[in-house]
Amino acid sequence: MQAVLLAGGLGTRLRSVVADRPKPMALIEDKPFMEYVVRELKNHGITEIVFAVGYKGSMVEEYFGDGERLGIKVSYAYEETLLGTAGAIKNAGRLVTDERFFVLNADTFYQIQYDRLVKMSQEKNLDMALVLREVPDVSRYGRAVLEGDRLTAFDEKTEGASPGTINGGVYYMKRALLDEIPEGKVSLEHDMIPKWLSGGEKALGGIVNDGYFIDIGIPEDYYRFIDDVEKGAVTV
Repeated sequence: MQAVLLAGGLGTRLRSVVADRPKPMALIEDKPFMEYVVRELKNHGITEIVFAVGYKGSMVEEYFGDGERLGIKVSYAYEETLLGTAGAIKNAGRLVTDERFFVLNADTFYQIQYDRLVKMSQEKNLDMALVLREVPDVSRYGRAVLEGDRLTAFDEKTEGASPGTINGGVYYMKRALLDEIPEGKVSLEHDMIPKWLSGGEKALGGIVNDGYFIDIGIPEDYYRFIDDVEKGAVTV
């Protein structure tokens, strides 16, 4: 199985504590954060990874090389200018050969049931399957709603704090969707998914997953992940 890891962002919010490297390469003990993500993918049989890189992307390539050291196959898709999430996926898509592939944010560690996502996607013939997660307050993020296994609302703004489900940032999508993404800077979350959902021509669905989740985008969460690794709460 193949995955695209989105690692091209500037990581400005973490720059105060990780100034010399891309955010996904922030060190956790003696390994970059992204190695934890890669090892988790390998544990689930995802052994071909395309790194979508930009800012200081050469540092990623110097560390992971061809992936042989970790028992995986690695390739790199560089973006010369910021392309947004969908633009980065389209740029990396030229290196994808599977009919369906995973997309993940390289600065997020999320333990999910990959086999469940694959099975549902194939059984329901979904164009894209998303992983949602429960949070106590969706107003900070925008609500994503499933009715059964079908996505019916995405990035929906709410007034006041309320519990619910939000986008977890893990996708399993058909390669054919790459043709629908225009050239240039395009957001998957704000442009393409809302467009596909409102058009009604694409089958979008998903699962709700309660596995360990962390996004190291801010210093507090970066230090929390370090602490979780040291305590043994995270193992790969």
